[in-house]
Amino acid sequence: MVEVFSTNVEVSAQGDVLVQELLAQFPESKINFDLEDCDKILRVEGEPVWPEKIIAVLEGNGYRCNMLV
Repeated sequence: MVEVFSTNVEVSAQGDVLVQELLAQFPESKINFDLEDCDKILRVEGEPVWPEKIIAVLEGNGYRCNMLV
């Protein structure tokens, strides 16, 4: 399963910290940011993926995160 989110993460160092935090909760997942995209895309691939937990992690760190459909 792949979930895609739009964020307001601007700097790759910020993304790296968030990826590590997300991997702590989803250790078997592939997680990355595409900060070149206008939506500052976060992709999470794995089983299971819990969008509400991913959104909560980003929002808990002060970032906007919305699931793209």
